[in-house]
Amino acid sequence: MGSSIFDISGKVVAITGAAGGIGLAVCKQLGASGATIVMSDVNEEALNAGKAELEQLGAKVDSFICDSRDEKSVIAYFEFIAKKYGQADILVNNAAAGIHTSPQDTTLDEWNRVLSLSLTGYFLCAREFSKLLLKNKKPGALVNISSIAGSSAIGRGNFAYSTAKGGVNQFTRELAIEWAKSNIRVNAIQPCSVNTPGWRKWVETEGEKAKPLMDLLLRGIPLGRVAEPEDIAAAVHFLASDAAAMVTGTILPVDGGNLAYNAGGTLGDY
Repeated sequence: MGSSIFDISGKVVAITGAAGGIGLAVCKQLGASGATIVMSDVNEEALNAGKAELEQLGAKVDSFICDSRDEKSVIAYFEFIAKKYGQADILVNNAAAGIHTSPQDTTLDEWNRVLSLSLTGYFLCAREFSKLLLKNKKPGALVNISSIAGSSAIGRGNFAYSTAKGGVNQFTRELAIEWAKSNIRVNAIQPCSVNTPGWRKWVETEGEKAKPLMDLLLRGIPLGRVAEPEDIAAAVHFLASDAAAMVTGTILPVDGGNLAYNAGGTLGDY
């Protein structure tokens, strides 16, 4: 892969929320492409299991327990990377939290919990990531995992989560402009529903509501299925690589056409 514009061999990747779902899929994708992966997560058991899985696949991988809501924890994570690897070349901001609570019933603690992980944590990691690159005068790539909920309201008690993801989108655009002259590219991905263990568990908790909910979700996705974690990982790989060397400030939907589809539209058979 040495001559490929998608080649990221030799790059060091920092990724939050790396122990499962989208995060683990991204680790596998980028690890298989030759990058050194420095996984972070708050779940030590899952982090160790994910690291072992990557090692079995032949990836170069390290790990660090990090709560991206906590400034000291984030600083320690990037100090660990600096000491061992010099810097991270790629950051994937992935750790996030959501609730399904109506706006009028959302407590301040719930609101703060969602925004601290899903937006403030992105800021803390981006800040520390950029310091290493700016100090060493090196280019870099930052990929934020956002959501279609950041651009189009979905209801069902996603108020705090959607607000955070809307913030991630503008956060992405602003950083892209701030750091363009330093050749630090900043982009985001907007998945639709993704078939992760956490998402499947949420569907299960809906019980009898699950089937009509799935029917509703799939009616809004022209390609007719929810995303797989690997779909998101492939898009991260593109944005992190030199294939996207002229791409910054972009919010890329990986949503099967969900955001493009008007709620009153018809899929061809009219």
